[in-house]
Amino acid sequence: MRWYSWLGVVAVSLVVLGWVAWNYYSGRTALRPQGPEAQAALVASVAAQNEAAFHQPVPQGVTADKPRPAADPLKNVYFGDLHVHTNLSVDSYLFGNRLDVDMAYRIAKGESAEIATGERVALTRPLDFAALTDHAEGFGVRLACADKTLGETSAQLCSDYDTPSIKTFLSLRASAGARPAVLNLSLFGDDPAVAEKYQNATWQQIKEAAERHYQPGKFTTFAGYEYSPTLADRGKHHRNIIFKSMDTPNHAISAYTAASEIEVWKRLEATCTDDCEFLTIPHNPNKTWGLAFASQTIDGIPYTAADWKLRERSEPIVEMFQIKGNSECSVAFGAGDEECGFEQFLPPCAEGVTGETTSCIHPTSMIRDGLKKGLALEDELGVNPLKFGLIGSTDAHNSNPGDAEEWDYRGSAAYTSSPAQRRLDSGRTSGGNPGGLAAVWAPENTREALFDAMRRKEVYATSGTRIKLRAFAGFALPEDIAQTGDLAAAYAGGVPMGGSLPADDVPVGGAVSLFVWAVQDPDSAPLAKVQVIKGWIDGGESHEVVYDVACGGSEVDAQTGRCADNGAKVNRADCSWSKSAGASQLKTRWTDPDYDASEDAFYYVRVVQNPTCRWSTYDSLRLGREPPSEMPATSTEMAWASPIWVQARAN
Repeated sequence: MRWYSWLGVVAVSLVVLGWVAWNYYSGRTALRPQGPEAQAALVASVAAQNEAAFHQPVPQGVTADKPRPAADPLKNVYFGDLHVHTNLSVDSYLFGNRLDVDMAYRIAKGESAEIATGERVALTRPLDFAALTDHAEGFGVRLACADKTLGETSAQLCSDYDTPSIKTFLSLRASAGARPAVLNLSLFGDDPAVAEKYQNATWQQIKEAAERHYQPGKFTTFAGYEYSPTLADRGKHHRNIIFKSMDTPNHAISAYTAASEIEVWKRLEATCTDDCEFLTIPHNPNKTWGLAFASQTIDGIPYTAADWKLRERSEPIVEMFQIKGNSECSVAFGAGDEECGFEQFLPPCAEGVTGETTSCIHPTSMIRDGLKKGLALEDELGVNPLKFGLIGSTDAHNSNPGDAEEWDYRGSAAYTSSPAQRRLDSGRTSGGNPGGLAAVWAPENTREALFDAMRRKEVYATSGTRIKLRAFAGFALPEDIAQTGDLAAAYAGGVPMGGSLPADDVPVGGAVSLFVWAVQDPDSAPLAKVQVIKGWIDGGESHEVVYDVACGGSEVDAQTGRCADNGAKVNRADCSWSKSAGASQLKTRWTDPDYDASEDAFYYVRVVQNPTCRWSTYDSLRLGREPPSEMPATSTEMAWASPIWVQARAN
């Protein structure tokens, strides 16, 4: 027996980066350079990259040198990453990543490290928090391979596993779509007790690493993992599972033990007891082939009312931006505003497609459509199970949490997308970006405070920038709050992002107002504009509209309702940007001109930054060549606040 006998062990995990491998496959079989000459050529190509060819921010040091902000009842903002893979993930290891969980945390805290190809990764500023979410389906593999008593078959499988190649990967991936997923025990000496022992031991290692690196007040770690069932054509219907403390179940739930998300939630509620608390976070809905906000499971089983309520209890936030693209909205659905095309890599599905259609965006794949569906479900169920907050993360497979800066993008997974030449050549077809960040408003940087903030959805997503963003809505926000910036008054007169305004708060003849305060990332470009996106239900039909509410460099045009182009430019010779165009901060109090107290509605804020160079332009400068015409040369980074919901006034 050789590598094909352990398909069941790795099939689920391997699908995660199948799209990467397919696009990079051009006759090569080995990802790792074969022989000293090939290795020398790789080293030379990395050394030849001109890392000084462009403007880049000055590193701010490591967590140990970072001042600790004082606890604040009006909240501090903390930036982190809740979706990261280390060498414990089978796919990450197969593509060459050898950086472990300890190195991942050290990178998150500001250290620099070399990935497999010799390129270096480093954050300009350390993160405030991180969770390492390796695929549960691969738990135990590394420990089994270290056990030399499991027999010849296990040894041979581990040998193949340790020598990754595209050919092996594609062969393994070919059977990844089997339902239900069944664990092949060959790697574990055909002994289920050995498999369970090593799976649980891996989960324990992850928790112990999180505990080692936890520095309350400075750097917060969470115990977590990813549940990763497979979909056809490299689709994703995965969830990251995050725990509030080290009080967790002893066994990580994988696709081998839970057929669908409903089973995951039921098992977690049954085993996460006493002081244990959890939440689940679905990631990149854009590639779920419509399942993200559908009314059935991966196996086509319809949700019951109890299932929807279970989801509402378990899943307060959704990851809407990461390396595989932006899941906010599609230009094909709803209002179809132009910003919906930002970092979108898939076409919309043709009208009338079935749920089995793949490789395109379904209406039930995108965040904005999920929010509108939630309003409709509330009328039916009495509870809105899709009342979720928004975060970004990376889904990095190089053990580099929060490395979402365009200039430092080294690809998604070791040899598959590094060095720069390979990244550019493959990027013409695969797209991709460095991913996003999760931002959390909490009184202090501790597990308890951050987890509670995620539960109440006082969080927001960014595309990798560190824009500071606050958003409140209410019927009693002071008229001058945009001038005073009085946060105590904002909390007293309304609710923050992620909150709800109940029907009893709606005054007769009143209209909802939003207070928005956005501050530029000091290491990136000024702000171009602030927008408010509104969705509502009217006569059983859902609607949406986008308002420009603050402009960097001008007022909102009274005729068009839009911000004028502020003239910001990017110097593509060195990637420096305009510092005078745009605004360092934007504050506004905006009142909905079309408010109707009889309609359920949600509002969320989107901030658009002035353009900066995209990763493909930075790589082109490294290589001294023109940026590829197939990809945008610049990017307008964004931040998205969690929605605020306003219920209709009772008749």
